[in-house]
Amino acid sequence: MKKIVGVKFKTTGKTYYFDPGDLKLKKGMFVIVDTAQGEEYGEISIENKEIDDDKIQEPLKKVIRVATYKERQIRDEYKSKEKDAFDKCLEQIKEFNLPMKLIEAEYKFDGSKLTFYFLSEARIDFRELVKALASIFRTRIEMRQIGVRDEVKRLCGNGVCGRELCCCSFLKNFETVSIKMAKEQNLSLNPSKISGACGRLMCCLKYEQEVYSEKLKTLPKIGAEVKTQDGIGEVSSVEILKEIVRVKFFENGETYFKKYNAKDIVVLKDAENNNDDQIIAENEEELKELQELEKMENME
Repeated sequence: MKKIVGVKFKTTGKTYYFDPGDLKLKKGMFVIVDTAQGEEYGEISIENKEIDDDKIQEPLKKVIRVATYKERQIRDEYKSKEKDAFDKCLEQIKEFNLPMKLIEAEYKFDGSKLTFYFLSEARIDFRELVKALASIFRTRIEMRQIGVRDEVKRLCGNGVCGRELCCCSFLKNFETVSIKMAKEQNLSLNPSKISGACGRLMCCLKYEQEVYSEKLKTLPKIGAEVKTQDGIGEVSSVEILKEIVRVKFFENGETYFKKYNAKDIVVLKDAENNNDDQIIAENEEELKELQELEKMENME
């Protein structure tokens, strides 16, 4: 077992484990910690506790000290300068005519570094921009390219569910999401209904995917020939979570449907040409949007 505390560097940021040493730290306290980038200012999000060694990534960095009142003042002073730094950087970007979208300016707590976060679809040579910014702000400058999901996480907002976006409230890491997930969960493959505020596939598609994947392994596919208590028919749809199968029957030139529990039917012949990766859309325009969504997901 190891003694740890959890520290956040941003309100909606990831919690990192640190070695508190002999310090007794309470949630909400501000501390100075040792990181790979040097000393950083953070907030305690998890109080002193012990956790298993296998849940820790060694070596565990240390909490150096509780932040002093003066350090908090200095940090607040530099935080207040970030809007001005953002505006001046924006002016320089326009002057150098660089194809980049500036998202945020962030000072290190003691002013020793100023980081600018930006979006760009291509690689940019910003060496001259960095020189100009360094001469203006007289501190070390870092330019950091981020993705559109990171942009929305910084701006925050509400999702189509009406609640605060997951990335702004609790989601710490962005996991890979695919259109196949939406298809397996029987969701409408309408780009506007499965895309989030960032214009990418909604992160929440990932939450229940493991359950759907496991159930799909035991359920017949659409188009499969099955034997039921009422005869032989073809699977027309599947209610995955309820494990209910809708079967289509052909009798005397007519078609009718019945529902069965998956455990009560037997698969006689698997579905032919069942392409799980094929994107299905109502029209060509929607298909292009879905293909573009999938392409952007694969690029990130």
